[in-house]
Amino acid sequence: MEETHNNRTSLVRGAKDIAKEAKRQAAKNFSKAVDRASDEYSSQRSYNRFQNEDEEENNYNSYTQQDGLYADNATNEEDGASSDATEGHDDEDEIYEGEYQGVPGYNDGKPRDGQVALGQPVSDSLKSHKELENERQADEEELAQQYELIMQECGHGRFQWQLFFVLGLALMSDGVEVFVVGFVLPSAETDMCVPNSGAGWLGSIVYLGMMFGAFFWGGLSDKVGRRQCLLISMSVNGFFAFLSSFVQGYSMFLFCRMVSGFGIGGAVPIVFSYFAEVLAREKRGEHLSWLCMFWMIGGIYASAMAWAIIPHYGWSFSMGSAYQFHSWRVFVVVCALPCVSAVVALTFMPESPRFYLEMGKHDEAWMVLKHIHDTNMRARGEPERVFTVNRIKIPKQLDELVEMQNESANPVLKVLFKIRAELRGIWLTFMKCFNHPVKENTMKLAAVWFTLSFGYYGLSVWFPDVIKHLQADEYASRVKIHNNERIEDFTFNFTLENQIHRNGVFVNDRFISMRFKAVTFIDSSFLNCYFEDVSSVGSLFRNCTFVDSFFYNTDIDDTKLTNSRVINSSFHHNKTGCQMTFDDDYSAYWVYFVNFLGTLAVLPGNIVSALLMDKIGRLSMLGGSMVLSGISCFFLWFGTSESMMIFMLCLYNGLSISAWNSLDVVTTELYPTDRRGTGFGFCNAMCKLAAVLGNLIFGSLVGITKAIPILLASSVLVGGGLVGLRLPDTRANVLM
Repeated sequence: MEETHNNRTSLVRGAKDIAKEAKRQAAKNFSKAVDRASDEYSSQRSYNRFQNEDEEENNYNSYTQQDGLYADNATNEEDGASSDATEGHDDEDEIYEGEYQGVPGYNDGKPRDGQVALGQPVSDSLKSHKELENERQADEEELAQQYELIMQECGHGRFQWQLFFVLGLALMSDGVEVFVVGFVLPSAETDMCVPNSGAGWLGSIVYLGMMFGAFFWGGLSDKVGRRQCLLISMSVNGFFAFLSSFVQGYSMFLFCRMVSGFGIGGAVPIVFSYFAEVLAREKRGEHLSWLCMFWMIGGIYASAMAWAIIPHYGWSFSMGSAYQFHSWRVFVVVCALPCVSAVVALTFMPESPRFYLEMGKHDEAWMVLKHIHDTNMRARGEPERVFTVNRIKIPKQLDELVEMQNESANPVLKVLFKIRAELRGIWLTFMKCFNHPVKENTMKLAAVWFTLSFGYYGLSVWFPDVIKHLQADEYASRVKIHNNERIEDFTFNFTLENQIHRNGVFVNDRFISMRFKAVTFIDSSFLNCYFEDVSSVGSLFRNCTFVDSFFYNTDIDDTKLTNSRVINSSFHHNKTGCQMTFDDDYSAYWVYFVNFLGTLAVLPGNIVSALLMDKIGRLSMLGGSMVLSGISCFFLWFGTSESMMIFMLCLYNGLSISAWNSLDVVTTELYPTDRRGTGFGFCNAMCKLAAVLGNLIFGSLVGITKAIPILLASSVLVGGGLVGLRLPDTRANVLM
């Protein structure tokens, strides 16, 4: 019995020893795994994760012998005196938990530079550019689907409406800038004594500035962000628009308006790209169309302010004869207010989360999306709802070749280098717009933008000029003609308007505190006459003779004395500069009122396009609107009166606005996020180029013929509409 008891005791002890040894070995293995992870992290060594389990012990012994870490491994295991931190490494420990199963990261699982691990993905440095592009494209498609679901979870509410009004102010500023050109042009050229050879440059140079601005700011928004670019571009516009109201020289005024146009050129491409990226698919078409209404509001605002301010000559002051601040300059300042308001409001809005994701900034995008979600949920009365998105797909970031620069370089050289790098990036992004699969769409969009803009802006110039021409013909038909009159010892202290005096004789007459408006004297004589405080607007003296006459504080100079003789007469304190007056100027009020009606006429079209954009489709609305606009041009044959031309202007604007709205939506949806601003900016630049050509071509045909403007506008609009119908339908697309 005692022998049996001793055997059992020995068996228990042996089992305990085995368990103790197994526990010690497990602790050693865990410690070795930690050591191995630390060693590999510090030395960036790579190991084969896949070894034959049958050879684990042999590999372990071989590894420890090669490293020389232990002289006698068996002794260390028996006495257990060695520190676990200095144990050797087994190949069974090659697969460990710490590095591969920690917090998920987008760079996890990537081999170190210059190494390729078996069973691991090939390093990006060993892949071709085409392979990387294909991977990025796959990531983009996955992100597009996920982002659509995220926006549906965030909902449509207070945040979108806040951004709607902020971006609306920016778009309103663009509309104001376009209308300011037409309203200010006559007054600015008169105030600055611009000769006929320089007239018309203001309109063209502003559109040229907008053309380059659209391309530059649109491309830059794809590199540095929508919000930041829009803030800078609007600030440039507001500053130089405000400055232009104070400059006195015409060349400096042109420069300020050109830079102002360059700034506002970025509004349209960035605003629509920015807003589309925070809208779900089912809301995008409708709300982008509602956003277009702010351009109409800008036109109405500019027309109303022009009607209220410019004709009021009393709204001005002067500092001597060198500095004049007339009412049209007050109008320019007032028109800069929407831009200033947009800049202030934009400072409180976040960057586009879709742009952040495109740049690989996951955390920033997540924070903005959470802000959108929480803002909308609080507005709905559901603040307890939690944003459930934890991780969002990030497209593969393709490294670009960047030229390194010495840190000690001149600051000016650093700035120039930065500008050159940004311009190069914009150009490379622009060239992507002509790569498959967007190349064909880019060409079609450019054609539609050009044709629609050419017809719209061309007719927008032609309509008012034709109305003015009709007014001038009617005004000329009411001219009063006086022949062979003789007036002696008479005082003229009232206004003479729209008259022609032939072979008249004026003896000992006095012209005091009076005005000549559209008065022409032909072959007339002025003997011993006195002129004091006389203004002459649109008046001339042709082949006239002045004998023993005295001129004091008048604007009669050599430019108004055509082939006239001045004998023994003197001029004192002549008025300098060009004289502006709007007293009882019916034509000025009429022009602003006509533009106001033309702008207001687009309201029904805006409402219809917003309500039907997602129902009948973008392409049907685009093509149908352009074709109908082209057909409506043929009714201009019957425009023989002012009222008929105004009606045709309102009809044309009402029909064409749906094409503009749908074109904005289609352009936004056709381009992927990484080139959306660039593509939209290029199309908008083509729009402004067409505006310049339309102004020049249609403006030169006013009063000459109706046939060419009508046929030209009709053909380009119908042709552009047919091209637009061949664009891909984007109604069901998610934003790529």
